[in-house]
Amino acid sequence: MAISKTAQDNHETLFPGLKSTLKQTDPEFIEVFDNFTFDEVLKYQDLDLKLRMKLTLASLIAMQCLNEYKAMLNGALNIGVTPVEVKEIVYQAVPYVGLGKVFDFLHGTNEVFKDRGIDVPLEGQSTTTPETRYDKD
Repeated sequence: MAISKTAQDNHETLFPGLKSTLKQTDPEFIEVFDNFTFDEVLKYQDLDLKLRMKLTLASLIAMQCLNEYKAMLNGALNIGVTPVEVKEIVYQAVPYVGLGKVFDFLHGTNEVFKDRGIDVPLEGQSTTTPETRYDKD
């Protein structure tokens, strides 16, 4: 089995020029993974790419997959998911996975941002204060 042209094209969109180390050490697995993730699954969904990547990041936080999160974070940033959107995804994960687990993802996010030359902290985005947050719609 080979990696389909569709899977190759979709992978290249997210990760231009990336040479997977697993493709060298585990080529059979990567063929199945890439064909499934970047071709077959996409035939049965109609999410736009940016939304799909945001959902992927949130899911990886929920599953506590930090290494894959950082890899997919690069792909998300490559296709236009903004640093502000990424931070919001991470911050909003606190009630679902807990503060302690989110800290790992904040550090991982900041590492990726640093590697990409994205300055942190980002500009504040809060629209409420402690006094108004319960009244704000």
